[in-house]
Amino acid sequence: MMIANTKKYILIAVIILVGFASCNTNKESKPLVPSNINLDHFDHLYKTIDFKGKKAAIIHIYSEYPDYDFEIEPNEGFTCVDDVARAMVMLSKYLKTHGNDDQVYDKLKRLTEFVLQMQNDNGYFNNFIWNDLSINTTYKTSVAELNWWSFRALWGLESAYESLSPDKDLTGRIEVATERLLMNIKRDLPITNFKTEYIEKIEVPTWLPQKYASDQSALLILGLLKNQERTSDKDIKPLIDALAKGIMLMQKGDANTYPYGAFMSWQNLWHAWGNNQAYALLKAGQRYNESSYIESALKEIDNFYPYMLEHGFAEAIWIQKEADGSGFSEVTRNSYPQIAYGLRPMVWATTEAYSYSKNKKYKTLAKALEAWLYGENDAKGAMYDPSTGICFDGIKSKEDISKNSGAESTIESLLILLELEKLKQE
Repeated sequence: MMIANTKKYILIAVIILVGFASCNTNKESKPLVPSNINLDHFDHLYKTIDFKGKKAAIIHIYSEYPDYDFEIEPNEGFTCVDDVARAMVMLSKYLKTHGNDDQVYDKLKRLTEFVLQMQNDNGYFNNFIWNDLSINTTYKTSVAELNWWSFRALWGLESAYESLSPDKDLTGRIEVATERLLMNIKRDLPITNFKTEYIEKIEVPTWLPQKYASDQSALLILGLLKNQERTSDKDIKPLIDALAKGIMLMQKGDANTYPYGAFMSWQNLWHAWGNNQAYALLKAGQRYNESSYIESALKEIDNFYPYMLEHGFAEAIWIQKEADGSGFSEVTRNSYPQIAYGLRPMVWATTEAYSYSKNKKYKTLAKALEAWLYGENDAKGAMYDPSTGICFDGIKSKEDISKNSGAESTIESLLILLELEKLKQE
């Protein structure tokens, strides 16, 4: 059944892709870059600013249909480290895939400048700025602390470092900023106390960021791996090992037991967005020759991803331990919204599984997941338009697609396409 469905998804994806190509052949629009990767809407979201006396740039968070005008979140601001750093990862990957591009390089430099200027005196990063370019230092999603945006700043800065190597001043400042941040991370993560707790009778670790956050742990691992590759810091591996141990403890079920090897994101909750655990474990496992990391990652990819394809994607699932201790059951499921940020981690993990194993089943699975972008989804509507570079913000129900297209969806869709482009070259 799963194999038949997977073949169906691939066929549909191919038909849709061919359809897009034929529809665009007579248009007089700007020529597309290879593999449907179009930066036009990203460029619409991008803006240069004078920030703290430096030439920097931001990405507008919210862009609303039909004219894609910009909006501001009243408690947070109009741009953030989260999305700017995400864009830095994307542009760095673009430069590696497509070669030198002066405009992309300049954008990467200016976005990097913004992130560097958002580092707080305490070494962590604030997240948001207001329209007057003042930094939001007080709202809960912008406080400079051990949290998502500081980890994403690390990943973004380390991802940009190699591409920015000609600019010695900028890379030198990246070195200083990441060293300050890592001093905090090494100090504040309780990786010497491997105690566990039980949530809904499910064992969970307590030494991860926010005690239980395996999703944040995976993002941190990605930044730490790049930092160690650059610095050879011997303190990084024990930190990654501790995070990986916690992530693997958050994996529940197996090939025959629900939820089929899924990594819980937080306590007894799995959510799609930012669920980079399988990808992070694959990268760390290959770096350190740790087969247990790789086996754990493949367990989710081999079992949970096909389950989601056959039974439908979800935004969040809460589980509980069965009373007889035989396995787990679903307590609550949020089917929507379904977003590109929920798809991208699965695509990246699957393509990395292929890079590691060269098993063609992972190519097939990656293409089946990609088909979500082109209409093989609950709403039966294309989410990404290669003629504009617009990726809609999400599926709200079987009848409703949000046609807004903000920073997160735009960048995450490009990250999907860039990874699949790399896959085609292997």
